[in-house]
Amino acid sequence: MTFILWLIAVALVIWGIVTLVRGGVLMGIVLIVLGLLVGPGGVSIFG
Repeated sequence: MTFILWLIAVALVIWGIVTLVRGGVLMGIVLIVLGLLVGPGGVSIFG
């Protein structure tokens, strides 16, 4: 479960960075924050 959460978090952060580079500032920030919540936040809740 921990590995899956981290994998989803990494994908969200990378997707957010790509969105930021393409010009979608708000959506990029939202994706990065979601990735941080899913990764360290999800692991601490479910781990």
